[in-house]
Amino acid sequence: VQLQASGGGLVQAGGSLRLSCAASGRTFSSYTMTWFRQAPGKEREFVAGINWSGGSTSYADSVKGRFTISRDNANNTIYLQMNSLKPEDTAVYYCAANSYARVILRTPSVYDYWGQGTLVTVSS
Repeated sequence: VQLQASGGGLVQAGGSLRLSCAASGRTFSSYTMTWFRQAPGKEREFVAGINWSGGSTSYADSVKGRFTISRDNANNTIYLQMNSLKPEDTAVYYCAANSYARVILRTPSVYDYWGQGTLVTVSS
């Protein structure tokens, strides 16, 4: 599976962005998909995850109520709608896929496939 993240950019605090992650491969619909982010000098952290069907989602406390993860299995794509952005949301955002987990895991090391990252910069 190859993942291609896009949609990052520069936005003012309070603004919105929508990230996309397009996947290749016929088994995309069976994968648990997540978004992680990594700010300069910090470890990669879990942002949001969605199970294979889209029926279960999970969010970091820092983004709950502001971000929404969704998936379109027909088009092999996941999305991260980010509203009410804050300067502390500034980071490189990565999408990741897990081929075997049936729950949404928050540890980066369990993810088999990663996108290249897309930079989100939120100005104050």
